[in-house]
Amino acid sequence: MSGSNSSAPESLRAEPLEFTVHSMPQPRLEGEVDQRRVRIGRLKMLAVLAVCAAPVIASYFTYFVIRPQGRTNYSALIQPTRSLPGRLPLRDLDGRPVEAASLKGQWLVVTVGRGACDAACDKRLFLQRQLREMMGKERDRVDKIWFVVDDAPIAPVLKQALATPPTTVLRVPRAALAAWLQPEDGHALEDHVYLVDPMGEWMMRAPADPDPKKLKADLDKLLRASASWDRPGRGPAR
Repeated sequence: MSGSNSSAPESLRAEPLEFTVHSMPQPRLEGEVDQRRVRIGRLKMLAVLAVCAAPVIASYFTYFVIRPQGRTNYSALIQPTRSLPGRLPLRDLDGRPVEAASLKGQWLVVTVGRGACDAACDKRLFLQRQLREMMGKERDRVDKIWFVVDDAPIAPVLKQALATPPTTVLRVPRAALAAWLQPEDGHALEDHVYLVDPMGEWMMRAPADPDPKKLKADLDKLLRASASWDRPGRGPAR
């Protein structure tokens, strides 16, 4: 019969439907997104730091590595440089805390001594003063710092002498300072003059009882090498 299912073409017969299920994308966990953001943030921060430090590294590398001919360093070059500790426990002479970061922004000529300054201490402080004045028009890029490593009182006469031109005098425990600055083998922390760059990096140590002219030559080199990125910062120490 014409209405019979048996006469329907083979292609029209009902067939069961088949479904193909593809793998569904897994939702990214919120924690993974956060971790990815943290990684990207860290990479960006490192890139910024690298850009900021590049002029400093390039200037030192050029002056002390690429162009060494005719240039001998009198002071010991600290490699790698050592960063000013952010938590260095500094106090002014009135006992008030001072942030270590406040010392950044200038080249620092650093001396170390006891409050009861002896003859050798007096000599280093005088050298420190003269060294800055010998810089001429560049002296405003240099500050003088005297770290006092005990609580002994400082003689009024010495305080007056340090006031003009001003020297920054800060007390700091010897052990804390020794974790940053270090003397040459066989010498005490007080025996040297230390040079610190405007970014707070200790990068040179003068010999004990240094020759003023040779030490000035080292500081001249540093100021010339950093002329492209360093400008007078805080001004004379207060």
